[in-house]
Amino acid sequence: MSRHSALALACSHFDSGDFLATLSRRVALATESQRADAAPLLRRYLSGEIEGALKALGLTCEIVDNPVAGMPPFLIGERIESPARPTVLLYGHGDVIDGDAANWTNERTPWQVRVEGERWYGRGIADNKAQHSINLAALAAVFAERGELGFNAKIVFEMGEEVGSPGLDVICATLRERLSADLLIASDGPRQRAASPTVFLGSRGALHFRLRVANAFGARHSGNWGGVLANPATVLANALASLVDGHGRIRVNGLLPPPIPPQVRERVAHLEIGTDEGDPPLSPNWGEPGLTPAERVFAWNTLEVLAMQSGNVANPVSAIPRAAEAVCQLRFVVGTDWRRAKELITAHLAREGFEGIEVTIEASGNATRLDPDDPWVAFAERSIETSTGKPVTLLPNLGGTIPNECFADTLGLATIWIPHSYPGCRQHAPDEHVLAPVMREALQLMTGVFWDLGEPGVPHAR
Repeated sequence: MSRHSALALACSHFDSGDFLATLSRRVALATESQRADAAPLLRRYLSGEIEGALKALGLTCEIVDNPVAGMPPFLIGERIESPARPTVLLYGHGDVIDGDAANWTNERTPWQVRVEGERWYGRGIADNKAQHSINLAALAAVFAERGELGFNAKIVFEMGEEVGSPGLDVICATLRERLSADLLIASDGPRQRAASPTVFLGSRGALHFRLRVANAFGARHSGNWGGVLANPATVLANALASLVDGHGRIRVNGLLPPPIPPQVRERVAHLEIGTDEGDPPLSPNWGEPGLTPAERVFAWNTLEVLAMQSGNVANPVSAIPRAAEAVCQLRFVVGTDWRRAKELITAHLAREGFEGIEVTIEASGNATRLDPDDPWVAFAERSIETSTGKPVTLLPNLGGTIPNECFADTLGLATIWIPHSYPGCRQHAPDEHVLAPVMREALQLMTGVFWDLGEPGVPHAR
């Protein structure tokens, strides 16, 4: 019984093709949570795939209805080996974004894993089916070698992450005692680079808002009325430019974060962005001046215009349009006054002379960031470096947004995220894929993390 043997067992599971077979079966289930008719498949994924894997490890499981009517259920599981051992909460999601089958290339299909060299293609394979399958397989390797996990394990598994995780925070609040733990370990999102084992400690928050401006009299001929009637599209374009300029810099002081903390700047200062094969070239002179690209992604706020609409672009007519609207997104770090966003944006537009623009907040999620000096961070770094022989890239937070606030804020946990994908995986796009070498290494390092949780000297409970 040894750590080395457990890692070898995990590698054998991958090399034999057994992991590919399991992952192929899971990808074949079109668990698109945006589709109402997918509800039976969403529940089947929990009962047929996840519950069985957990019960084989001695976890008791229960499928719990979502407290939000019409939304997918959750699976809650636990295995308590000893009150003296650390307790780890695990998380994953089995739902995927729309398959978009018509736009996959080279005769690929979203619902069948296609292996092409080191790339394994399939919808949801990067987000999140390969990631949680790796973690479950790593747990199984530890259990098989040790005869037990060596720690207490709990899990909350959802099927609605791609529609905003409805009900997850309520579940965490309602079952707070049942889900209590020393830390969260979960996997989602990409590594910072494909070859770099990565740990991130939280995520940027996300705030979606809509701007709309309309006149009361409808579209009017642009020759007869141009120059005397305000054009909603022109008004909206200039209003947007007052929020974020032509170089991507936020112009609303209230939507900017506080200064970057020294310990955060230290962690991201040396990181490179966009250096993997297939990454897009970085835009010169874009974003907040005076920051490195890594600081802009991991330690600062960005405001993006996601969609705009006015008139009929496919078949335009010579008329001042009746209305214009845009959907925007603020990605923000800890310390941003995001809860006052509507007030701040409305006041800014008024100061800039824009009247009659309706501001609507549509969705939001808080930013989180575990202290990089937390002892669980050092534990994870040591374990991963021991398994891989590589230094760990530590990100204070992910540039994207995950439902970490449910665990960090509602449950009060230390949160350790260990991603198994990479930036070029085309997550949410046609031809989504993962890299076989990354998955094999991830299976090893997760086996090491779970093994080390059962060894003496793990951090004390929080």
